Amino acid sequence: MFCPRCGSSQSEELKFCKVCGANLYVVQQIVSARESDEKFDWSKTWVAEMFLSAAEHKRRKAEIERQRGITPETRRYNEIKAGVIVSSVGIALSIFLFVFMGGLIASGKVTPDAAEILSRLWVTGVIPLFVGLALITNGVVVSKKLVEAARRGEQVEQERLEGIANQSALHAPDTNEFLSSPFSVTEQTTKHLGGSGEKR
Repeated sequence: MFCPRCGSSQSEELKFCKVCGANLYVVQQIVSARESDEKFDWSKTWVAEMFLSAAEHKRRKAEIERQRGITPETRRYNEIKAGVIVSSVGIALSIFLFVFMGGLIASGKVTPDAAEILSRLWVTGVIPLFVGLALITNGVVVSKKLVEAARRGEQVEQERLEGIANQSALHAPDTNEFLSSPFSVTEQTTKHLGGSGEKR
């Protein structure tokens, strides 16, 4: 084997080059990986993601969220939390703009027309306030119904799986299932014994 760094000839058993100290073990692994006949799997690339159906995208996203521990309940709380934060930012922005623009107007260096516009600029903070309130409302009302629907879906799936498990399992034997018979087991087999002594 030749060292890729210094070009000196080295033994195959060496892990490091004697001349320059290059890691020959890694080089051997790379060379052996290139020589293997493994085919490239396109299904594990972003190209395959482009050709998936919407239902498959949704299923994969749900599976990833389930593995990460993101439940509908967690999403609901995060949405409410985001609504509270955005609403708070909206209120803070309105207060800041009201005070700051009021100070600019009070300085007297602003024309009356500009003062009229600046005095109403605080209203822009109402936009994030309403967005936050919409997120809170959605989290409290709409997402609650989605969480309940997800729970019902999980219960139905669990009941279905339990039903399949119960069907495949053997049930305990019940001796009351057998019908009682008016005849004895030995009645037909012992009738001929009485006449067997007469035959010779």
